[in-house]
Amino acid sequence: MAVVSESSRRALLPSFLYAAPASSTSFAAAAAVGGRRVAAPSVWANAPSEPAGRIEMYSPAFYTACTAGGVASCGVTHMAVTPLDLVKCNMQIDPAKYKSISSGFGTLLKEQGARGFFRGWVPTLLGYSAQGACKFGFYEFFKKYYSDIAGPEYAAKYKTLIYLAGSASAEVIADVALCPMEAVKVRVQTQPGFARGLSDGLPKFVKAEGYAGLYKGIVPLWGRQIPYTMMKFASFETIVEMIYKYAIPAPKSECSKPLQLGVSFAGGYIAGVFCAIVSHPADNLVSFLNNAKGATVGDAVKKLGVWGLFTRGLPLRIVMIGTLTGAQWGIYDAFKVMVGLPTTGGVAPTPAAGGEQLKADA
Repeated sequence: MAVVSESSRRALLPSFLYAAPASSTSFAAAAAVGGRRVAAPSVWANAPSEPAGRIEMYSPAFYTACTAGGVASCGVTHMAVTPLDLVKCNMQIDPAKYKSISSGFGTLLKEQGARGFFRGWVPTLLGYSAQGACKFGFYEFFKKYYSDIAGPEYAAKYKTLIYLAGSASAEVIADVALCPMEAVKVRVQTQPGFARGLSDGLPKFVKAEGYAGLYKGIVPLWGRQIPYTMMKFASFETIVEMIYKYAIPAPKSECSKPLQLGVSFAGGYIAGVFCAIVSHPADNLVSFLNNAKGATVGDAVKKLGVWGLFTRGLPLRIVMIGTLTGAQWGIYDAFKVMVGLPTTGGVAPTPAAGGEQLKADA
């Protein structure tokens, strides 16, 4: 039986979200605190067995690992789909020239050659690496923070609201890190001859519009990314919970790591489809504003139309964001497994079981 200090127990809160080591013989272990024996918290999904000295949940090392996992999952995946993003942005800015996905690729190949498909990859890599670090790291922080404020009973009852609030809070910060690189990326990708990449594109952008211009698109970016991220995290957590509850006959603790990572990818892909739909109008606005100097939201609506804001470039973005989000969750959870942490999401306990455990913890 494990012996832990009171500070260690507090560090493991919220106890209903994460698991004790899988090597435990039951979902509740005894702990000695202050000379008396109390039941350790029940769990929703068991974490992998961890050797001594591995990362403790909700410790500074835990948040550092989640931040590093966010860098690995977002920067590389966004860079990999740069060709799709390039065609999508040009379809949004100049639909008369880039009429479809296939013709868009053909036009870019003819005018810029094969190397042109990765135009803007440096600001994409740097911008989305910074965004991923803040998105995943702060999501884990705010999820615990809001759960602790709500308390075990209400956090379990309103867990989806916890996911939504935590992801929205994280994305506000993440977009501040992303916005300058996004502005340069869009300008490089949609204005041929403006710049070859970040090294010459950033100085030109600042000279033309000042440093404040790098944040001209922050409000539309929030409008695109906050709904996207709220959907990304809340729907992912819900979908993964449903997969383990209804589609897989064995508890998560008995599933192999490859199967758990497969669930993460599948849940992420499905969540990505929803993400693309809810955030697409703002994505069109971001592309339009960053492409045209002095443009306003009103100009974008007038030129694109309301229907165009919701539909222009949407099929390509669904493919891109679905693949992107699935890959991001797969990479993020693979990184967590690599450092000895549990994968994200799991099956919640029944209300009765949760209530009994809350009484046991009291």
